[in-house]
Amino acid sequence: MNDKIDFVILWVDGNDKEWLEEREKYCNSNFDNNIVRFRDWELLKYWFRGVEKYAPWVNNIYFITYGHVPNWLNTNIPNLKIVKHSDFIPKQYLPTFNSNVIELNLNRIKDLSNKFVLFNDDVFLINEVKPKDFFENDKVKDIFLENPILAKYDPYNYTQYNNMALINTKYDKSNFVKNRKYYNFKYGIRSVASFMESKHEKFVGIYNQHITQPYIKEYFDKIWNECFYECDRTCNNKFRSTTDISHYAVRYMQLLDGVFEGRKLKFGKSFELSNNNELIYSQINKNKYKVICINDSDDSIDFENIKNKLINIFENKFNNKSKYER
Repeated sequence: MNDKIDFVILWVDGNDKEWLEEREKYCNSNFDNNIVRFRDWELLKYWFRGVEKYAPWVNNIYFITYGHVPNWLNTNIPNLKIVKHSDFIPKQYLPTFNSNVIELNLNRIKDLSNKFVLFNDDVFLINEVKPKDFFENDKVKDIFLENPILAKYDPYNYTQYNNMALINTKYDKSNFVKNRKYYNFKYGIRSVASFMESKHEKFVGIYNQHITQPYIKEYFDKIWNECFYECDRTCNNKFRSTTDISHYAVRYMQLLDGVFEGRKLKFGKSFELSNNNELIYSQINKNKYKVICINDSDDSIDFENIKNKLINIFENKFNNKSKYER
């Protein structure tokens, strides 16, 4: 298998007038159209600084966008590939404001390496990473833990239900439980919780860390070939909907086919912003994790003050401009 590893990052400019006007045409009848998810924390340049500092070995960076790019971004860097939705997503699914649609079609990106790591723009490298942190022996580095899905009215949870329903039609849990990869005590106390779920006939849920996600591109081909109806139905939803599946269904296929090597949980951590973010602020400068996700919150938070605090902390950590900045 090709040893080149690409990074893929999704980004949207929630202030772009053209994008907002296009979005407005479709938003009235959709399930999840919360504009809060698109507000700009102005942290993207620190994503690029982190990549340059901690992953200089990356092959290409595929910057996925509706069409807009930040005015500070240096688009002349050879390994930076600007890819519009219209460059790879089939026309019948466009325009889309649904990240599940964008992610399920990543395998259609021209020249994307068979090994790639998917980022959202709220996931940052904060310590050195090496290729073996993402791939080993032509397999992804990942974790497998069962984790029951919490029942609540939330677009993400509906997607998780759909992912697991799909997986339970494709995989026999009893066969996987016999596989040594079901149990891995690298995961600490969570291994015990996962062990307790092994008695169930079906998978009750699979734990997601919400950080970087390594993928083998062929598995996106696989889900389209084996689950076309579910993929097509998702891609016809302009916004995230109760009928969606997500890229995590692809991840689960990799896991349940055994195409992964175990990775420690402390590799990364996901945090959710609130009005008390001292733990997040402190972790940015510590060496405990290599990757963190700083997830926006739908709660009423002091957006401007928190944004400025995060910018100051990242600026202190990454105080030199990267080659990706003008």
